Amino acid sequence: MTPPLPLHLAVALDGAGWHPAAWRQPRARPGDLLTAGYWADLAAEAERGLLDFVTIEDSLGLQSSRIDGLDGRTDQVRGRLDAVLTAARIAPLTSRIGLVPTATVTHTEPFHVSKALATLDYVSTGRAGWRVQVSGRPDEAAHFGRRGIPRVPLHDLADPAVQALITELFDEAADHVEVVRRLWDSWEDDAEIRDAATGRFIDRDRLHYIDFEGPRFSVKGPSITPRPPQGQPVVTALAHATIPYRLAARAADVVYTTPVDADHARAIVGEVCAEQAAAGREHDTLHVFADLVVFLGETDALAADRKQRLDEQAGDAYTSDALVFTGTPQGLADLLLRWQGAGLSGFRLRPGVLPDDLEAITRGLVGELRSRGAFRRDYATTTLRGHLGLPRAANRYAAA
Repeated sequence: MTPPLPLHLAVALDGAGWHPAAWRQPRARPGDLLTAGYWADLAAEAERGLLDFVTIEDSLGLQSSRIDGLDGRTDQVRGRLDAVLTAARIAPLTSRIGLVPTATVTHTEPFHVSKALATLDYVSTGRAGWRVQVSGRPDEAAHFGRRGIPRVPLHDLADPAVQALITELFDEAADHVEVVRRLWDSWEDDAEIRDAATGRFIDRDRLHYIDFEGPRFSVKGPSITPRPPQGQPVVTALAHATIPYRLAARAADVVYTTPVDADHARAIVGEVCAEQAAAGREHDTLHVFADLVVFLGETDALAADRKQRLDEQAGDAYTSDALVFTGTPQGLADLLLRWQGAGLSGFRLRPGVLPDDLEAITRGLVGELRSRGAFRRDYATTTLRGHLGLPRAANRYAAA
């Protein structure tokens, strides 16, 4: 029997875990959520498990159980640190794990995002990524006062007003990513000469104006930060439907999707590939990951009991945009390998409770996948692009 291809694995870190009652569990550290040490400990655990990368959640508004605004709840974790700054703080405390903070494109300037992520790539020596996120919430727009976001029924995706808003937000996101990528390329790799004898620190001919002109942005460039160590940090995005699939196909290196079973995963992979071909990127690597929320235990019954007790504490059964898996690391490994056969190259797992489910991933699931020849036994590369099998990006402005 042919062994499976090695899987790519990432974990999505958010607060005390993805379950609303996670902060109330015995090993939770709610008093440490706003400390660098807390996030460094989680990243170190992920690195011990040899995972490809961690993502760090962020937004322009308080966490909410509603998709269209604030919910007013006081019994769940609210408040968070800036994800990019958190990643930069913990980068020197890790050595191989990729660091992929969320940075929202709506209401923010691509120039600022580009130099923040380029800086992260420098302080992590080539392990930076970016989770692109849009904001369709009116309360977040109110923080800036430059534009309004209409109140539309976001729960009804078929509504024409919702479709118009989603299209506008994701078209803007695609332009934002394009500007950021051009700014990363605006310095050639050898633009810095640093020749004390001649007094030349940079070669001005190797810095380039990007001259981006579009309906949403007008950016001349060049960046003030030299080209990142990876050339282009890894761009990722979460997508649930055609319009965000199109963004990923145009602009991303990794897309996180939310299938419910293997057949659904196969259909999503097919749609993403079709959008990628339509965008003229059929020869580029675009990893399609599946997101799952996981509650793990030594037996299926123990895992189910954990989830039930969490639901009781929260006062409601937890559901998610992604499939919720409750079971053993062995059962999760079975599911991941089944879904891999549908064309997925990796998975982003959302631990229900931190650190419990993160440790069940790094110490249970990883060992199970290794025993089946489906996961690495050591890091073979030092950069995030290397972990994902992506070559160092060519510079679009450098002379051939």
